[in-house]
Amino acid sequence: MSTFERRRTRQIHIGNIPIGGGTPISVQSMCNTKTTDTEATVRQIRELAAAGCDIVRLAVPDMEAAKNLGNIIRQVKTPLVADIHFDYKLALEAMA
Repeated sequence: MSTFERRRTRQIHIGNIPIGGGTPISVQSMCNTKTTDTEATVRQIRELAAAGCDIVRLAVPDMEAAKNLGNIIRQVKTPLVADIHFDYKLALEAMA
């Protein structure tokens, strides 16, 4: 296995997961379920976490998906990242 020198970075946190600053590299994945399908999305997040995933991204293509994030967040402990494109209103709703 080859080694390489990592760049010095400032540590931040996504949820309880530290990133940068010399911490171990975190594993991130993205759900391929519809974010409006709470049951399937929660199941997939739990499966990803069981497989070693530290952070999970969710697609938020519309307001319905943004409004459903709270239902998902309440059922999982894994830090989530909302993948939002081009619509600040979706970002505001996702943070609500």
